[in-house]
Amino acid sequence: MPLSSEPLRKLGFLTIGLFDGADPRRGHESTLEIIELGERLGFDSAWVRHRHLQYGISSPTAVLAAATQRTSRIELGTAVIPVGWENPLRLAEDLATVDILSGGRLNPGVSVRPPMNYDRVKHALYPDTADIEDFGYERVRRLLDFVRGEPASDFSGVQGFEVFSDRVQPHSPGLGGRMWYGAASLGSARWAGEHGMNLLTSSVVKAEADKEIPGPPGSPDFAGIQLSHIRAFRARHPDGDRARVSQGLVVIPTDSATPRQRAKYEEYARERTPRTAGPQGPGRLLFAPDLVGPSARIAEQLHAHAAFREVDEVAFALPFTFDHEDYVQILTDIATGLGPALGWRPTV
Repeated sequence: MPLSSEPLRKLGFLTIGLFDGADPRRGHESTLEIIELGERLGFDSAWVRHRHLQYGISSPTAVLAAATQRTSRIELGTAVIPVGWENPLRLAEDLATVDILSGGRLNPGVSVRPPMNYDRVKHALYPDTADIEDFGYERVRRLLDFVRGEPASDFSGVQGFEVFSDRVQPHSPGLGGRMWYGAASLGSARWAGEHGMNLLTSSVVKAEADKEIPGPPGSPDFAGIQLSHIRAFRARHPDGDRARVSQGLVVIPTDSATPRQRAKYEEYARERTPRTAGPQGPGRLLFAPDLVGPSARIAEQLHAHAAFREVDEVAFALPFTFDHEDYVQILTDIATGLGPALGWRPTV
């Protein structure tokens, strides 16, 4: 198989942080322990998802604030925070605070769209403004401005004994350059590039009808679509080909897995395979197959992936429903087997 033009430079992982509603602390502790393990194994980054009104991480910034106090080197990211649930000014304050606590290790990833099940939650989330809220790119642009130090108030100075700033405090100067956009569409990739963000790609893309998407009609190619997003992003980014892109496919190496674990992983992938056959739903979402097997075989599959050959950093997604010991085995195999097979070397 042809190798990537460059060895893998940054290796990360993504976890959803599931928990039992009857014992939520145990699940959150498991997530923090997995992040600590990632640092010990030499991973460059650990990322968490969000899950509002579900049994997963509802407050990524709070979880990562805890992780800053239990790690010292590994970068910490969100993949992604849907800003439709957030006030951009308040979110900017939280992100800057966590970045300060981490010593400049935070990588906030965000995206736009109406909140999931909006009709069912809008009266709780936005009781007075539900029908006029803007869930487009403008919400992210406001967040970027606040993070990057643009004024949030028309006043700075002293009132009585209190001192006020006209911009978000604390201000973390490097955070603006570590903002990521989670894009599944060509338009989002372009927008992220035009606004100087980094690009998060995942195992989901939109199979849009666009002249820039390769492949014959009716036969969308996941890798080709993802590649078109990466190139469109970089074509519009001030840094051009040097603009940062991270890929987030689901990979499950089995080098040290027990027979029971292998059977479990293979069944998990098998159940999810039908959705990879073609675009799904009105959004025409196209899913990448999960990669399960020995590290050497997964490395060959990645080297053959057109979009993977375009990047030098990844944040492999951990399956959502596995047990703690499964994640320990998978992360260990990624760090000791798959990563080195992709040219990566652990950070110590």
